[in-house]
Amino acid sequence: QVQLVESGGGLVQAGGSLRLSCAASARTFSYAAVGWFRQAPGKEREFVAGITWSGLNTDYADSVKGRFTISKDNAKPTVTVYLQMNSLKPEDTAVYYCAVSSFVLVSMKPSDFRSWGQGTQVTVSS
Repeated sequence: QVQLVESGGGLVQAGGSLRLSCAASARTFSYAAVGWFRQAPGKEREFVAGITWSGLNTDYADSVKGRFTISKDNAKPTVTVYLQMNSLKPEDTAVYYCAVSSFVLVSMKPSDFRSWGQGTQVTVSS
């Protein structure tokens, strides 16, 4: 069973920073792209950022460009994907999920992702 372990969520004031982590075995990622998504209460799950296995290609939602940075550490046997979130806003409040894609390239569609973490809560107070 695929297991993605997320950590790093919490409560922060507007303008603050958090770093989320998503760890799994190298076999779990299996050369696929990895994405971060988020879901706020009453809203659909939305794409936040994605990165290819090599780490050379990244993509971001317009709402987080310039504030969030996705990166990954391919040190075996555990691979960790990070989401550095700076200049946080109250509208960034959501449960954040790490997910492994079914494809090599980054996709923004949740349906293109085959494995999901349990989610970590991020709350930004005004």
